Amino acid sequence: MASDSQAKRIDPGTPFYKKRYVTFSIITFVVLILPWITIDGNHIFLLSFVHMRLELMGIAFDMQELYLLPFLLMFFFLFVLFITTVGGRVWCGWGCPQTIFRAIYRDLIEGKLLGMRKLNNKQKEPDMSQPGNKLKRAVAIVIWSLLAFVAAANFTWYFVPPEDFFVYIQNPADHPILMGMWIILALFLIYDVLKLGEDFCTYVCPYVRIQSAMYDPDTVFTIYDEKRGGKIYDEKGNKIGKKPLGEKDECTGCEACVKVCPTHIDIRKGLQLECINCLECADACRKVMAGLGKESLVRWESPTSITGENKIRLVRFRTMAYVALLTGIMAALLIMGSTKESMLLNINKSNRVYKVEPIGDLTRVSNDYIFLFSNTQSEAYEFYFEVTNHDAIEIERPTEPFRVEPGDRVRRIVVLYTDEDLSESADRDTRYRLNIRAYAVDNPEIFVEREAIFVYPASDKVQ
Repeated sequence: MASDSQAKRIDPGTPFYKKRYVTFSIITFVVLILPWITIDGNHIFLLSFVHMRLELMGIAFDMQELYLLPFLLMFFFLFVLFITTVGGRVWCGWGCPQTIFRAIYRDLIEGKLLGMRKLNNKQKEPDMSQPGNKLKRAVAIVIWSLLAFVAAANFTWYFVPPEDFFVYIQNPADHPILMGMWIILALFLIYDVLKLGEDFCTYVCPYVRIQSAMYDPDTVFTIYDEKRGGKIYDEKGNKIGKKPLGEKDECTGCEACVKVCPTHIDIRKGLQLECINCLECADACRKVMAGLGKESLVRWESPTSITGENKIRLVRFRTMAYVALLTGIMAALLIMGSTKESMLLNINKSNRVYKVEPIGDLTRVSNDYIFLFSNTQSEAYEFYFEVTNHDAIEIERPTEPFRVEPGDRVRRIVVLYTDEDLSESADRDTRYRLNIRAYAVDNPEIFVEREAIFVYPASDKVQ
């Protein structure tokens, strides 16, 4: 009786699968809505190969400023290693698009919507001999195919903004690369979810090959408590039996943890590459063991914590080292992003060093330059420039401001001249360092400053 009353008091709590579905919903919503969000006309994230620029957190970076991209890649790579060290393949089970897509097709479409599949037994495929199941399978394929095209389009929106995407697809013949990428990606998603399934996680995904190397005794992952439950497999990995042989072994041999596993493994065998930390097996075992008034034999623990040697240690040298590196990279990104210039300007000297010509009673010396203006703003502006540190040197060409469209580059031949005698030597040319300030005429807050060299000939050459 005491055992029965204790069993009634055990509450298995909110299952992990419900928390995963909430996480899936949040991730899906964020990924779908993110390409539509803009700040001052720039996207939260957009890597545009058409306009050759990166938009990040509402700031546009020209191709010449893509020195930020390696830092972003390093941050992402280190972050994946960090979460693997802390929580095993938690990304695979809780955030990976492959896992989310399979959950949508298998659990939502085939399971909840069409009733073809029992969610407590993912090892068993739907019985196609049952009346109506062939039609349901066809409906499931059609539904997922439509969703695959939506998912593929959503992926392209991070490279082609959605406002342009929907204009381009109205004339598909004019945009074969975009249409081809969209269709090929959608077809791959259809094949991947319908045929590859969890084999993608085991055989295709490169992450599975490195994740085990990142584990340490304090890494948290899905573990079967063999000390309580008993041995199911020997040291060579051979199955001893359906149920442990020991009298005090608590595993009932129900194999609920095996039936529910989406990657078709037995968690009682120990750590395996196929395990994606979805914790479906923990849910199944917790429900069974709760009926017996006992704690689940499958838990999200570390090898040291499940044996009682230590508590789960999230704070340790290895994780703190990752945190320090991630913080450093993020600080570098913020600093470089905050010092981003509002426009870009490259100045190159032409092949001709200078030109000397008489203008009335004066001698004019001019230098030629090539200015390359890049408008990184989301609006068109009229641009011009000035020499700020030498009053004797003036602009001969161009004589008027010029318009540059957003994201465009404009090349201008610039001629600077002086009618004053600036020579400082009879036999050597004199080099003057000029400060060039380029700015948007209709928005003076948009400007950059550059240096250029003005060469004035020796006085003997001028005479």
